[in-house]
Amino acid sequence: MKKLTIALFAMAISFTASAQYDPAFRFGIKAGANLSNINGSNDLSLSSGGTAFNFKDNSDRSLGFSGGVFFRLGRDFYLQPEFLLSQKGGKFNVYEDGIQNSDGKVDVRFTNLDVPVLFGVRIARFFRINAGPMASLRMTSNGKIGDSFDKFTGENASTEFKNRVAYGYQAGVGVDFGRLSLDVRYEGNFTDVVKINFNNNTTASQFGRKSNLFQATLGLAIF
Repeated sequence: MKKLTIALFAMAISFTASAQYDPAFRFGIKAGANLSNINGSNDLSLSSGGTAFNFKDNSDRSLGFSGGVFFRLGRDFYLQPEFLLSQKGGKFNVYEDGIQNSDGKVDVRFTNLDVPVLFGVRIARFFRINAGPMASLRMTSNGKIGDSFDKFTGENASTEFKNRVAYGYQAGVGVDFGRLSLDVRYEGNFTDVVKINFNNNTTASQFGRKSNLFQATLGLAIF
């Protein structure tokens, strides 16, 4: 009983010390999940007068991982840059002349390096509000958008992915308790994350789309 009491007392001291952890500079790691979608213009017509089709969005979102490191400078007002590997994407159907294609839903996936720079304010010690710009570098993709278009534009069509770097913003709220932090954010894009050009003898068209997501992450301040 005595040993249990000592252990509980030690845990309480450690817990209290952690709760009072509030330095002017923090560095830590964070990880969590994205619920993302891709949206934008639906209509695409081939300049050659060929088949026109729609890329119609639905409400499905893709679940992906997000994780990396963060820096926080300041207490009541702070600057927080982050470096995150982030999986994004979306699910939608391809329609040709109003008829859904045989492949059903197209599941598009990207792995990006995101660099948000957030400006925040702390309210009531534990609660934070933050927002700021973000640059997103596309590292890899599964190519599903290009594959879907190639079926309509022919084997000789050339599909190019543009805008490897997209610019957007993040805004959300956070809660701190000691070294732990929980953040929930919304992310949107100012530029297309996907911009596809078709260039061959019969086709010359362009298709652009933006992404958005909801993100939840748990962070741990190392110092």
